[in-house]
Amino acid sequence: MASPDGEQRVLMTAEHIVRSLGTTDTMTDDMLQILSKFDHRFSIMHDKKKKKSESTIGNAMANESSLDHAEDVIRRWDMRYSEQARQQMIFECPEEEASTYLEAVDEVQKVLDSLSVVQQQQNSRDPETTTTLERAQNLIELAMGRLQEEFRHLLVKNSRSVEPETLFDSLAAGSFQSSLEEGENDAADDAQEDAEARESSGEEDNADEDVLPVARPAPLVQTTMDLVPPDVAIDLASIAQRMIAAKYQSECCMVYVNSRKTALEESLSGLGVEKLSIDEVQRMPWAAQEDKIRKWIQAMKVGVKVLLASEKLLCDQVFPAPVSETCFSDIAKGVMMQLLSFGEAVAISRRSPEKLFKVLDMYETIHDLLPEVESVFSGVFGVTVEASGILMRLGEAARGTFAEFENAIQRDEVRTAVPGGGVHPLTRYVMNYIKLLCEYKDTLEQLFGEKKKDGTELLGTHDGERDFIGDYDSREKKSWLSERIKWVIQVLLNNLDEKSKSYRDSALTYLFLMNNVHYIVQKVKYSDVIQLIGDDWVRKQTGFYRQCATNYQRAAWIKVLSFLKDEGIHNSGSFSSGVSRVVLKDRFKNFNAAFEEAHKVQSTWIVSDTQLRDELRISVADKLLPAYRAFVGRYGNFLETGRHPDKYIKFSPEDLEIAVGDLFEGSSGSSSFKRRSFTTQ
Repeated sequence: MASPDGEQRVLMTAEHIVRSLGTTDTMTDDMLQILSKFDHRFSIMHDKKKKKSESTIGNAMANESSLDHAEDVIRRWDMRYSEQARQQMIFECPEEEASTYLEAVDEVQKVLDSLSVVQQQQNSRDPETTTTLERAQNLIELAMGRLQEEFRHLLVKNSRSVEPETLFDSLAAGSFQSSLEEGENDAADDAQEDAEARESSGEEDNADEDVLPVARPAPLVQTTMDLVPPDVAIDLASIAQRMIAAKYQSECCMVYVNSRKTALEESLSGLGVEKLSIDEVQRMPWAAQEDKIRKWIQAMKVGVKVLLASEKLLCDQVFPAPVSETCFSDIAKGVMMQLLSFGEAVAISRRSPEKLFKVLDMYETIHDLLPEVESVFSGVFGVTVEASGILMRLGEAARGTFAEFENAIQRDEVRTAVPGGGVHPLTRYVMNYIKLLCEYKDTLEQLFGEKKKDGTELLGTHDGERDFIGDYDSREKKSWLSERIKWVIQVLLNNLDEKSKSYRDSALTYLFLMNNVHYIVQKVKYSDVIQLIGDDWVRKQTGFYRQCATNYQRAAWIKVLSFLKDEGIHNSGSFSSGVSRVVLKDRFKNFNAAFEEAHKVQSTWIVSDTQLRDELRISVADKLLPAYRAFVGRYGNFLETGRHPDKYIKFSPEDLEIAVGDLFEGSSGSSSFKRRSFTTQ
């Protein structure tokens, strides 16, 4: 006895033999009918096949009917046979025309899909099925050609470059919305803090008071715009859906990418973006490169936040994933890599101090845009990695450029002394540089971190540094930027000390140091630099330049004041004794000559700061005028009784006061002051 499983295998084998021997459906039926006389189970197989055949005939008739209707619609828009089709576009006609055409395409595609399934289930190709399948394939090919032209026409007609003003307006609108959201979040945060404070203090809110919600982080600001009208995007999506279903995806994507890529490149060109090689950027003069950087920063912000984000949105509207990611990559990756290539060219260019702030601007731009880059290019391989790499290289360039700035201060040679002991150009440059650095405080701290390094470790010590220049306290626990700025100023002070030695007149040496250190202190006090290096530093340097002012007065006026002393005027050394007129005349003559020389020279010297200049004049007058009045009061009458007293007593105290008022103006040195007649009475 055969087992049930064995019988089943025998029947399956017999069925296979029948189908293999039957070259036609009729022969197969005849063989099954003969075999059914030996076993009733072959009769069941015969009945099933008959029902299936009847169903297939019914489906074939339905398919033919569907194709007949669809063919009428599709051939009506065949440009080879229809004048209307050549003169009009389907998607520019009333909406019913486009809907009818798409429905016809769907019918053909439905027939294709069903016939493909039938063929896969059959081991032999049925002639009727094959004929219907070929007819459907011809129709779908004809329809795809038309839809491809419709797709191209919609894109060409609606894919225009976006004007820069429109892009900037969209970016500004997004920033404005962001500010509103931040304000709302801040208000909610304040309310939450107040509520927590009341809770911790045991106070209870009134039952009728509104409870404010806790603020949550705001999402990325929406700055996208419609690159094509919304209804056009819907039509494009409808066409793309049919072309992808019909396996015409590559043709559809090629048309889309070519059109949108051209529009995107034209939009960026309007922002001043050019295709430049790394070598071209590096050979560019700094002034031209600086202008390119400014335009690049604008293009990056607008490009990523508005243009590329909008392009990504349009791709997602037109194509399903992952087709949308592939199309977007083909459109935008090259453009983004071009922008990043410019950043790399600047990052690896020669480092010089004037470039630091532009490099920092570029660093901040990429750093701030990185979340948007990751979001927009989430499905595009390599872009985020490349952007992160450029960010790292710009950071390295910033650190290297800052070090070059420090080295440039050290290397600045002692050349011709600044005329009149005024503020040296290096002092102005360095302090304005430092002042601007403070605007990048957060970025610099991020770049360099909180690692503490003292100045000598960074740049080495200098031989012959003077203690009075000021000390650098490396032990003070400040941020990296605080320590570094202190050190840079210290390097500047050391350099100025060396420059001061080029003056032959020691008084002018002190005046030069006074002017420059005072300028440094003022720049620190009235800028954000004071927050970094502190009041103690300011007090030390203030004391130093005031000491310089004292040293100047001592060096500049000690000779003039020496002629107003009593020593050597009396014959016997006793004040009550007689006065030597010869010595007295000589003393007044020497004073007059010394004062005139001091006035002539110091009128050419410079104290640029008005307040400091006035303070210095008052200080000189406070020492000179009382001494002169007392000297004239004691000895003037000995000369007035003689001949030509005005030959010796040339100046009144008022004359000297006027003369002191001429000092430190930086004049040619030929200025003179009016004398008034003077008597002791």
